[in-house]
Amino acid sequence: QVQLVESGGGLVQAGGSLRLSCAASGRTFSSYTMGWFRQAPGKEREFVARISRSYGSTYYSDSVKGRFTISRDNAKNTVYLQMNNLQPEDTAVYYCAAAYGDPLIYYSGNNYAYWGQGTQVTVSS
Repeated sequence: QVQLVESGGGLVQAGGSLRLSCAASGRTFSSYTMGWFRQAPGKEREFVARISRSYGSTYYSDSVKGRFTISRDNAKNTVYLQMNNLQPEDTAVYYCAAAYGDPLIYYSGNNYAYWGQGTQVTVSS
């Protein structure tokens, strides 16, 4: 069982930055691929970024590539999402998620067994 708690959301102006954190419980954090997803009002949940459990390889959605950076600190059981040059279309509730191992379909939320409660990010124009 893994419990995830996100923090770091808030209100920021367009062009600004935020760093989200997701703290995980348990002693096997390094066994999990970690992902960030987001859901805007009236829209479906979408994949944002993912970092593998072993070598820290990363993937991003096209909409955030070049602006967001996912990273992890296995010693602290924490995954981060650094978000730069935020735009109003980035406004959403952001969720971190954990998948045991290395799912091939890493961009599908169905492959993540554990989810945080979400943190709101609002970007004003």
